[in-house]
Amino acid sequence: MRGRAIFAAIGDEWALTTRLWLAISGQKHLLESNPTLARNIRNRLPYLDPLNHLQVELIKRYRGGKKADVSDERIRRGIHLTINGVSAGLRNTG
Repeated sequence: MRGRAIFAAIGDEWALTTRLWLAISGQKHLLESNPTLARNIRNRLPYLDPLNHLQVELIKRYRGGKKADVSDERIRRGIHLTINGVSAGLRNTG
């Protein structure tokens, strides 16, 4: 239950920040003034979303496993690879 409350608060802050940013910038949607970056992000998301989901699953397995487990090193390696993959995919979008 606590996780839901935290994510709800994050979602509320995201919505507020987005609304205020659009009001300040005079834009109708995010990245309206930079369509090239908007297109690049849209093109990257289909590749980044699966990596994000995989990363979450690997972290769950790592936290739930026993530290002496043989697969522990493989899980850690997978986490590091997903971090590098997401980072490379975001490039200048951060």
